[in-house]
Amino acid sequence: MKPTPIVSKATLKYPFYQSPVACGFTSPAADYLQDALSLDQLLIRHPAATFFARAQGCSMEGAGIFDGDILIIDRSLTPGDGDVILTLLDGELIVKRLVYRNGKPQLHSEHPDYPPIKLNNEQSLNVWGVVTEVIHHLR
Repeated sequence: MKPTPIVSKATLKYPFYQSPVACGFTSPAADYLQDALSLDQLLIRHPAATFFARAQGCSMEGAGIFDGDILIIDRSLTPGDGDVILTLLDGELIVKRLVYRNGKPQLHSEHPDYPPIKLNNEQSLNVWGVVTEVIHHLR
């Protein structure tokens, strides 16, 4: 059974420093501007169709998805070539990149130790949604 999201009208807003912060050389001319930022408005496009899941394993590290990360998954999006999807494949929930080769779908990992899964007629593929965001803790 696919998860049903809990919809709430409460929106929390956090202080947002609008000037970009340098990840290379600093800019001494940057102005300090503060506004409010709502994480749900930033990260969730379709609240009624969105749910969260925790990633497990290392097969998607090349896509920036690490063990323990929180995935934001949108069920309203139609998965396309190159999308990272959450799918139920033969009874197991997995996260992979959807890739079409010669018109046929394959599921690709983003780690060299995991070969692509070439789908055949005996396999049951049920896409639960498209992974739109990853919450990755640094500390």
